[in-house]
Amino acid sequence: MDLGLFGKSDKPVSLKQAGFMSAVWVAFALGFYVLILNYGHLLHHIDSFAALQNINTENFHNLKLNANDFAGSLALYRKNLGLEFITGYVVEYALSVDNIFVMVLIFTAFAVNPRHYHKVLLWGIIGAVVMRFLFIFVGAALIEEFHWILYLFGAFLVYTGVTMFINRNQEENIDPENHKVVKLASKYFSVYPKFEGSKFFVKIDKKKLITPLFLVLLIIEITDLVFAVDSIPAIFSVTKDPYIVFFSNIFAIMGLRSMFFLLVNIIDKFHYLKVGLAVLLAFIGLKMLAANYVDRIGLTTGRSLLIILGILVVSVVASLIFPKKKEA
Repeated sequence: MDLGLFGKSDKPVSLKQAGFMSAVWVAFALGFYVLILNYGHLLHHIDSFAALQNINTENFHNLKLNANDFAGSLALYRKNLGLEFITGYVVEYALSVDNIFVMVLIFTAFAVNPRHYHKVLLWGIIGAVVMRFLFIFVGAALIEEFHWILYLFGAFLVYTGVTMFINRNQEENIDPENHKVVKLASKYFSVYPKFEGSKFFVKIDKKKLITPLFLVLLIIEITDLVFAVDSIPAIFSVTKDPYIVFFSNIFAIMGLRSMFFLLVNIIDKFHYLKVGLAVLLAFIGLKMLAANYVDRIGLTTGRSLLIILGILVVSVVASLIFPKKKEA
């Protein structure tokens, strides 16, 4: 539907349209949450207590199941699965805001006409879905084979959070002519020197050339690949179930485009959001490093969700209460 009905327009997306589409994507995610609460056990074809116990151990759910109450244990499993999905979705949706900061810089640096943002983001997100799919299932396979890799993920997230906090006030600049992706693409492809509407390719003298708009798409794909290195380990701190990791990731990614148009003109107002995301990554990383003590201190998935929401709300509210001072 998105490709066929909404993907062919070159008109700039209005704030009203962006708000409506954002609400639709969030509604889809909440609908999927309800689906999991009722039918989540079908993801792994659980039809017996033995199968449930096996999945509970395999995906590190650590639920206290009752062999004499299969229906009750199944309901507990589905409830936990739904909570993991919604927590993962919130984490991924929050981290995708950092993508928006960079996307705005890319579009501005390359002077892309706002009419063409929609098309670039649409194809960028299709590429992101494919890359996330590969990342997630490779990650799941690695965790199943080498459980210690979770500690490596945790240390990396703490490092990323600390680095993000230290560099929170640094101005990010993008030089279109000297960008690594532009140089690499120019080395292997013929590049047309100017935009040709919404076209990614043009044919000159029977020779196909890539346009600057296609270069922008390539940069956005590479940027998402870089962000996936943070977000994929982050979601594995919430759940080890590859299906829940995938669905929470994809629902967040699919809502990214509408959220971009919703925030593109006001993203700079949330200047403390970087701090919030840095704290969020550090918290998730520490939780992974302390995995053996999480249950002992009562840091359940539900409580983790409340902490994550608290971090995000505080950073947004602080941005509004203490606005950024305008430079002279």
